[in-house]
Amino acid sequence: MDRVILHCDLNSFYASVELLDRPELKKLPVAVCGDPSSRHGIILAKNDPAKRYGVQTAETIWQARKKCPELILLPPRHRLYREYSRRVNAIYDEYTDLVEPFGIDESWLDVTHTLHLFGMDGGALADTLRRRVKQELGLTLSVGVSFNKVFAKLGSDYKKPDATTVITRENWREIVWPLPAGDMLYVGRAARKLLGQYGVRTIGELAACPREMLEELMGKLGGQLHSYASGCDREPVRSRYQPEPVKSIGNGTTFPKNLTTQAQVAAGIGLLADSVAGRLRRAGLYAGGVHVTVRDPAFHDRSRQRQLPAPTHLIRDLSAAALELAGELWKPPSPVRALTVTAIHLTPEEETYEQADLFSPGGDRERQERLEAAMDGIRRRYGSGSIAFGTARPEEEGGGSFQK
Repeated sequence: MDRVILHCDLNSFYASVELLDRPELKKLPVAVCGDPSSRHGIILAKNDPAKRYGVQTAETIWQARKKCPELILLPPRHRLYREYSRRVNAIYDEYTDLVEPFGIDESWLDVTHTLHLFGMDGGALADTLRRRVKQELGLTLSVGVSFNKVFAKLGSDYKKPDATTVITRENWREIVWPLPAGDMLYVGRAARKLLGQYGVRTIGELAACPREMLEELMGKLGGQLHSYASGCDREPVRSRYQPEPVKSIGNGTTFPKNLTTQAQVAAGIGLLADSVAGRLRRAGLYAGGVHVTVRDPAFHDRSRQRQLPAPTHLIRDLSAAALELAGELWKPPSPVRALTVTAIHLTPEEETYEQADLFSPGGDRERQERLEAAMDGIRRRYGSGSIAFGTARPEEEGGGSFQK
C-alpha cells in the first residue's frame, strides 16, 4: 500500500501573523525584518503585495527598499510565531500522531493509517486542513499530497498561496520532472551550480543521470538526489515527540562591526568554539570533525571542513582546527561580517574511545577536561556569561586571540 503524506506550508508565515493584528496593512507591501542596528537587517518574510515588487526573503533591507520604497517594515515577534506554530500543529495532531515539523511554518503528516477514519482521500483532507486553519487561525496553507516526503514538499511549493496539489504514482513524472533541479529538497545553490555545469537543470534530467556519475561528483548526496528524483524516497515521517539523532552542533554570529585582523577573527572563533564545545558536553557527544563558514559584507559565504585527529568536545581542539580552516578561507585585512563554527561527525560518549595523542600527554588532556567541566559548573550556577575561556570580544581593539 502506498503511503499518503502531506506537506503543509504556512504562506508568508511571519508576515501573515503580523497582519492578523494589522488588517489595515493587508493591501500594502509589508515585510518582517531583523534589526538593522545589530546588522541582522535582512528580510525574514513578506506579504503578497511586497512579492509583486520583487522583494525576496533573505535580501538586505536596502535591496528591498530599492525595489519598493514604500515597503512597511515590522520587527519580528518570535514568541508569537512559535505560539501560532503550536496551534497549527495541534490541528494536525487531530488527524495523525506522525507530524514532523520542518521549521516553524512547515510540517509533514503521514496519514496512511488514519485516513480511513475520516472518510476522505488525501486531497480532501488537505482541503479540510486548509479550511480549518483559515477559519480558526486566520492563516493560509499550501499543501502537497504524495506517496513520499520529497514529492509532498514539491507539491506544497507547486501552487501558492492557499492551494492543494496532489502528486500521484500516475502523474508524478508529468508534474515533477519538468521542475528546476533547485526546487527539490537538499539541492542548494552549490549543488545546483555543479549540476548545471554538466547540463542538469531539471529534476527529470537529474533522474536520467547515471547514479554512479552523481555519486562520483557529489558523494553520498549524489546518490540520494538520484533516488529522490526517481521517486524512490523512503524516508519516514518522524513524530516530533521522537527525538531526532543530532547530526551536527554549530553556532554562528554576525558581528556589530566587520572583523579585519587576525586577532579579531581568532577571538570570534574562540567564542563560537566555546559555545559549541559546551553544547557537545551537555549532549554527551564528541565531534569527529569541524566545519567553518566565513561570510563577507557582500553576503558571500566560503566554507571548509576537516576531520579531527581524535573525537573531542574540548574548546581548544575545536578552536585550533577552526582557526586553521578560517586561515585557509580568509586573509587580513579582508573584512569578515559573520562566522560559523560547526561540530560534525558526532558520536555519543559511550561509543567514543580515547585515541592516544603522541603530542599531548594524557595528564594535559585530563587537566583540560577538568578545567572545562569546572567552567560548565560555574555557568550553570552564575549564568552563561560568567566566565570565558581565553577570549576577548572580537570587536575590541586588538581582539584577543584564543589561548591554547
